[in-house]
Amino acid sequence: MNSTSKPNYDPEYYALLEKLQALDFVLVELNLFLDTHPDDLASIQQFNQLTQERTQLANHFQQLYGPLQNFGRAYSKFPWQWSEPPWPWQV
Repeated sequence: MNSTSKPNYDPEYYALLEKLQALDFVLVELNLFLDTHPDDLASIQQFNQLTQERTQLANHFQQLYGPLQNFGRAYSKFPWQWSEPPWPWQV
């Protein structure tokens, strides 16, 4: 399989990846907001809650479909999973 072909993944692959992307977007926005509003307790609590949710969802995704990031930020099953596209950033 070459790096441009896309195998037939189940719809959950795309649904989980979309949810991760949405959480990442909200976390970036909250991070930027908190840079200028460091005493906003409700926003800090929301950031922490969403960070926990994102971590759990990323772990679940990686158990099902393989790593989301390389260079030591995610484990790989055997055989090496980075040879199988699509990679998360290609979808």
